[in-house]
Amino acid sequence: MRVAIVGGGIVGLALAIGLRQRGVFSCIYEAAPEIKELGVGITLLPHAMRELTALGLGEALAASGIEISSSSFYNRFGQLIYQEPRGAAASYPNPEISIRRGRLHGILYQKAVEMLGPDRILTGHKLMSFAQDDRGVRLFFEDPAEGVALEPACADIMIGCDGVNSAVRRVLYPNDRLAFTGINTWRGVTWRKPILDGHTYLRVGSIRKGKMVIYPVANAVPANGLQLINWVAEIQESGAVMNDWNKSGSADDLLPIYKDWNFPWLDVPALIRDAECVFEYPMVDKDPLDRWTFGRVTLAGDAAHPMYPRGSNGSAQGLIDARVLGDSLAMHSDDLPAALKAFEAERIGPTANVVRANRSVPPDIINIRVEELTNDRPFDNLDRFITQEELRRISDNYKRIAGFAAEDCGTCSKPSKGN
Repeated sequence: MRVAIVGGGIVGLALAIGLRQRGVFSCIYEAAPEIKELGVGITLLPHAMRELTALGLGEALAASGIEISSSSFYNRFGQLIYQEPRGAAASYPNPEISIRRGRLHGILYQKAVEMLGPDRILTGHKLMSFAQDDRGVRLFFEDPAEGVALEPACADIMIGCDGVNSAVRRVLYPNDRLAFTGINTWRGVTWRKPILDGHTYLRVGSIRKGKMVIYPVANAVPANGLQLINWVAEIQESGAVMNDWNKSGSADDLLPIYKDWNFPWLDVPALIRDAECVFEYPMVDKDPLDRWTFGRVTLAGDAAHPMYPRGSNGSAQGLIDARVLGDSLAMHSDDLPAALKAFEAERIGPTANVVRANRSVPPDIINIRVEELTNDRPFDNLDRFITQEELRRISDNYKRIAGFAAEDCGTCSKPSKGN
């Protein structure tokens, strides 16, 4: 079985590792000239850690990140709205780990090189087009640095794991468009003393007046009592112009929104001003597709179902894709197009539900609901407006949609090898 994976990101690397566990070699084609440890923070929910642990990476990730034991929701006045245990503290079989995104990518890359060999991970290969028949797929590449055509590649099947701006998806859906609704974000990391207990994921405020997502991703080495804090600022504005992608931003762009956010437990303006780096991104997704698979070609991860980065669920859904696709190929190794269709049938519905939930009822709907009920004012007794039990039901409903309710987060079965 010759498998071509387009995209050497989190999902592409996880798929290659999972296929190798099942006795299948693949080749990864990545447009970037080299694979670097880039990006700010990411939280790996228990169902993401379940998938990564099955790939043999659980211990390395736990050692490189921070275990999250609680999730807390605050209003923009610094008042606690709701708090719940997370990961192992909530009796899940796998922990919840926050980590630098680049470190996660690096750990996956090292494992892929170890299992596949470096010659099967080709960088500087930008997919331009592809053609397929009943015997296989032919891939056509360009060197993005030189702008010259590279030698085509042949495979039995091709998997597009090349992210929200997928070249594979663009061939399948030439009129595909991003959906932007006026929400822009800024992301940064700041070294400082631990916030609260140093193991808390925080959502503060709402996108209507300004929202912050804040969590630790690393302890200082050597230890000096500091943590690297990842933060994301979000604001929805009528008529807003979409931010650029991964462009260096300025603290001055967002400080006016958060200038009064000085709480007994956190000085938000200082967190922003002291950032090691700030990047701007748009909050975008795409409408769910009715079809991912076309003959010997399919999509996975953000190429298949780009979703708002809310609830830390995009990476988890992509990692589940990788495992389900690997199982399907092992089970249907004598009919690869059927294997791709079986994968699509299992995953297209659940991921569409998460895309829609992240738009309408994401975890921070808790903040929005309280803001509405209290008329965006400090409260003396929140139970007069909404009970903790009602807030818990909102949180649990999102977990069920996203597939990480406690009953859904068991241990993955051992991969079976295909022919």
